[in-house]
Amino acid sequence: MSGKILWTGNTMQKQGSPGLSTAFLGKREIEKARRFHQSFPEYKPTPLQRLTDLAGRLGVAGIYVKDESYRFGLNAFKVLGGSYAIARHLAQRLGRDIDGLPYRALVSHEVREQLGQITFATTTDGNHGRGVAWTAKRLGQQSVVYMPKGSSLTRLEKIRVEGANACITEYNYDDAVRMTAEQARKYGWVVLQDTAWEGYEEIPTWIMQGYGTMAIEAQEQLQALGVEKPTHIFIQAGVGSLAGAISGFFTDTFGDGRPKLAVVEPDQADCFFRSALAGDGKPRSVGGDLATIMAGLACGEPNRIGWEILRDYSDMFFSCPDWVAAVGMRVLGNPLGEDRRVISGESGAVTLGLLDMLLTDPKLEEARIALNLTADSQVLLFSTEGNTDPDKYLSIVWDGECPGDGKE
Repeated sequence: MSGKILWTGNTMQKQGSPGLSTAFLGKREIEKARRFHQSFPEYKPTPLQRLTDLAGRLGVAGIYVKDESYRFGLNAFKVLGGSYAIARHLAQRLGRDIDGLPYRALVSHEVREQLGQITFATTTDGNHGRGVAWTAKRLGQQSVVYMPKGSSLTRLEKIRVEGANACITEYNYDDAVRMTAEQARKYGWVVLQDTAWEGYEEIPTWIMQGYGTMAIEAQEQLQALGVEKPTHIFIQAGVGSLAGAISGFFTDTFGDGRPKLAVVEPDQADCFFRSALAGDGKPRSVGGDLATIMAGLACGEPNRIGWEILRDYSDMFFSCPDWVAAVGMRVLGNPLGEDRRVISGESGAVTLGLLDMLLTDPKLEEARIALNLTADSQVLLFSTEGNTDPDKYLSIVWDGECPGDGKE
């Protein structure tokens, strides 16, 4: 039988005292990031798909999927963080505020003359690196992109098309990050990574704020549909920058009335789940090859900033086998009734696969009750990528790769 879904509640939330401040992910800061993104000619909000027929089948009031396959023509959300961090870095070099440096200003001859040539270096499974390369090219800068072993050749070529010097290494993701940092020190490059470590926190913070554009769009789109706020958010975690950004925004917006938040990881790279199991407030790491189809989530070491937010404000952690993501891809790609189709890649679909199992599998009843998933629940999900590896997508959705739903 296929591997099972594991879960644990969060016992680390501070009772009677505030946790880590989320002001840096509050509406004021996220609006600043969104204004920058809106300055790009390609900007428009990605759609929030209301899956009414699926919600009816699964027995909840609403399921809403933010479809990031439409983001800037890059088929993934990652460009939001990379572009904003690059812009903040350039603004810092110029001694100017980011609000005075929209896209039009950053590509001006005057600004480019002041900045000179800068090389941004990053490690990626594909989506983040493509976003960094795309932004650097648009702004007249250079990029170097390293990918962990086992990365998709299709994703590598898409990064190279954006002008990056890119290659696949023999390291897992976390070791490739360390190698990138060493190369950057050697050659004077700027590291643009969404994981944080001691002495490297400013750029990861900017990346998290960039991801907030997706959160504020989703909240406004929900309100336009008559939903004041979601009751539940399921969010996937790699290093935890996205999960921390989403948690931080909704926590800062709604305080104690924030939605219940579930963190979802692949079982081969479940560092947050293991950290939650330990329950002592300290992050844990996962080593090895991190072999999962969810390449965007194959990260074994938590972003410290993201971890502290999720430690203080999330409600549940899930460790999911690959088949859970495959279920999500198939359900989203084959909608019921009048629901809209969502083409979602492996890392984008795992949350919907998990939600489907929580609401249909009797073995997960305890988790469902603990999360208070009921007929009144309004559930928000983020499909963070489309079919960024089309051959892999067809292998799963057409040919049945990763079968099995764990039901006995």
